[in-house]
Amino acid sequence: MIPLHTADEMRAAERQAIESWGIPSLILQEHAALGALALLPLGEPIHVLAGPGNNGGDALALARLARLQGREVAVWSPFAQPEWRGDGALQARLWKGLGGEIHTGADPGGIMRSWRGWAVDGLFGLGTTRPLDGPAATWVKALNASVLPVLALDLPSGLDPSAAEIPGEAVRATRTACFGARKVCHGLMPARDHCGEITVIPIPLGQAPKAGMHLLDRPVLSPRAWNAHKGSFGHVAIRAGSLGMSGAAVLAALGALRVGAGLVTVLAEPDVRAEIASQVPEAMVRPWRGSVPEEVDVLLVGPGGISQVPDWDGPLVVDASALKEGEGKRWMERPGTAITPHPGEFARLFRLARPLLMDERLAQARQVAAGKPGVLILKGAQSVIAGGAREDLWINPTGHPGLATGGSGDLLAGMVAGFRAQGLPMREAAAAATWFHGAAADRLPGAGLLPRDLADLLPELLRG
Repeated sequence: MIPLHTADEMRAAERQAIESWGIPSLILQEHAALGALALLPLGEPIHVLAGPGNNGGDALALARLARLQGREVAVWSPFAQPEWRGDGALQARLWKGLGGEIHTGADPGGIMRSWRGWAVDGLFGLGTTRPLDGPAATWVKALNASVLPVLALDLPSGLDPSAAEIPGEAVRATRTACFGARKVCHGLMPARDHCGEITVIPIPLGQAPKAGMHLLDRPVLSPRAWNAHKGSFGHVAIRAGSLGMSGAAVLAALGALRVGAGLVTVLAEPDVRAEIASQVPEAMVRPWRGSVPEEVDVLLVGPGGISQVPDWDGPLVVDASALKEGEGKRWMERPGTAITPHPGEFARLFRLARPLLMDERLAQARQVAAGKPGVLILKGAQSVIAGGAREDLWINPTGHPGLATGGSGDLLAGMVAGFRAQGLPMREAAAAATWFHGAAADRLPGAGLLPRDLADLLPELLRG
């Protein structure tokens, strides 16, 4: 898991280091500046853009250290008379004490045409919550229009560190020197796209900051025992498949089988039983008789037009198409349950406005799932996993728009059930399924992808 921090979480960590550990804030700034300076190639001129706050202090510290190393460096500000604050004011005095000047101008585009080497963006950092305006926006537009490579200090100016969305004009960086730990903007699109190559610069915080959001990393799966048998890996029952929609049951079964479930039984409508059996001979296919077999470990319900959840006390994965409007709360309160809505189904299940932006999806997922025993898999670009009696959110970074095709969600639901049958807790099963589902897509082109193609890639991916 890769923690993604809000501005408040980072400030709390810095405050903890300063107040409890006793480290001066200037020491944190010097560590940050030294680490960022090391990312700039030797021999290249450096043009530093410094803002009035702590991010500007980082920029001025970098400029001073670069000059002490004998590098060619100049400092610029969008403001004719910058009002340096806090540690930035001291860094400005130190820079001027070395004979350094702080340049400005009303035509940044014209000024930058003569620049060579690298630009360093130290205009704004953790404090950004609204769109840039005035001279700052003008300089950022000019920087984006230039051909200069840009190193952003902590985060590109104009991004809100705690958000995925971009509030307005923002620097498009070539590289970002991320101080201490990644912020939300470093992990989530579209803000992530402005950061370029991200390098985390260690600073002495004493302890890792706490985070309420994590980016999924490749799941670590336990090795199989040498003497394992099919009963060791669980039995998945899939209540799926109706006339004209047998393919959904096939894909769900493939998902469970391809991630390693020992046994899979499809409980289908009688008139499509033979049709499903002919397409996935590895699964047992039985006509639905109104009850779930006793030997089942996990039940998946919903793919292929099934709209009624059977009476079942065990672990349950429910495709959201099986659920009625407003039923989301009920299922999130059921222990051992996972639901898998896309944004439209999510809005229907919880009677919410459909979330269009990533930050809306995050806020709504946290609202309906935080602390609930059920697990929410809110599908889409950067799928969100929440609940499972936890407060934090997990975000999946794998996958691409090629997954927006019929049957993709059925395969994913089967994968969740397959991982759960093998003993993973439901939230971890959801995370593993979502990550591998997207990782399989990443090996395929964005257009013309078939869910069955993903299933065929899963065994290789699982081997690592």
